[in-house]
Amino acid sequence: MIIDKETNRVYFSDLIRTNIEYKEVFKRIQSILDKYSVDYNFLFDTKDIWCRDYMPIQKDVNKFVQFRYEPQYLKDDFNLQSNPNIVLQSNGIEAEFSNINLDGGNVIRWSDKVIMTTRIFRENPTYERNELIESIERILEAEVLLIPDITGDLTGHADGHVRFINEKTVLVNQFENEYKYWTKGFLKMIKQTGLDFIEIPWFEHKDHPSTAIGDYVNYLEIGNLILFPIFDVKGNMDDKAVEIITNTFPDRIIETLNINEIAKNGGLLNCITWTIKT
Repeated sequence: MIIDKETNRVYFSDLIRTNIEYKEVFKRIQSILDKYSVDYNFLFDTKDIWCRDYMPIQKDVNKFVQFRYEPQYLKDDFNLQSNPNIVLQSNGIEAEFSNINLDGGNVIRWSDKVIMTTRIFRENPTYERNELIESIERILEAEVLLIPDITGDLTGHADGHVRFINEKTVLVNQFENEYKYWTKGFLKMIKQTGLDFIEIPWFEHKDHPSTAIGDYVNYLEIGNLILFPIFDVKGNMDDKAVEIITNTFPDRIIETLNINEIAKNGGLLNCITWTIKT
């Protein structure tokens, strides 16, 4: 499995630079990528900007797995459901297809393991649970580690909660304000796997019902660059979060960026990007 640090090209939906709502914020992203000569490109024939979810998982340089993209949260918004077959064909990308229904935002990967939430069971009701996990592990050639799905969360994605730091350690949202059942389930996974963890602060921002403002773990990692969200709103924990990410990745370039224009719609930097190794 290709890990984030090994990636060297980042893709965005073409909508992010053509939609008037996002054009200015994308210019800010673009300026940082240009500063460090990061290779980036655009995906055509997408229906929204959250390309992480409907694009394939990269196993090796020339090996991609495309899962079915029919999330329940879009069942009444078909106009927003990108068709992976069309997107891949339009952009000259080849992938192995799987009938398992799985969003890319719910796949947090390391070379030999992936973390995902239990939302996968709700999205694949025709599968017996053990069969589903075994199938995903066989397809990705990686161990599946499960964390709880927060019932009230629209997407049920793991990328709003946890990220790999290295093969032994993950970064996770601070437990203090987390649901107790979620913390219990996460710590169960930690105990079973022997992984270690570092907590990072987060906060809830109520100005918009589906906002991602306050979710620091949803950053972009590509090669040696980490593009890290800050929010500049009342009650933010920006300074502490930046201190932790800087100490956690002392050998990386950390660039901070406010993208609240995007965050208010429910996603952040990992959501709007698809990163690969060429």
